Amino acid sequence: MDNIFTIGFTKKTAEKFFSLIKDNNISLVVDIRLNNTSQLAGFSKYPDIKYFLDAICKVDYIHEPFFAPEESTLSKYKKGKINWSEYTFEFLQTMEKRQIKSYILKHYSDKENICLLCSEVTPENCHRSLLSNIFCEIFGSTKVINL
Repeated sequence: MDNIFTIGFTKKTAEKFFSLIKDNNISLVVDIRLNNTSQLAGFSKYPDIKYFLDAICKVDYIHEPFFAPEESTLSKYKKGKINWSEYTFEFLQTMEKRQIKSYILKHYSDKENICLLCSEVTPENCHRSLLSNIFCEIFGSTKVINL
């Protein structure tokens, strides 16, 4: 795997979002949100996103809640009860408990041009940055490209 892409849909128009996916030759969007049906998600709400990715970009879509934080961790972080460092610690513990590295090797070794989808505007303070780092640890020379 040469590259792992990440994208957040917040503050992006549908045109900008789908252009970025198409222009970067993404073949698979992996939705790593805990909840992909939120009313706040707009064009990125399931099942619409799956349809749009296929119709506009000819890109596959899967929702992978196994890559999402536990609800309790996310809730504590959003409410300011834990900081980013504590969130990171809890998230990485969850990933270790789920044996995420083995899971990624089993399900993603043969994939190229994967894009991890979350809602945050930027990858800083978003679990997609933590997850993309895990992909890099596994696949060595993989480069993270944030769209």
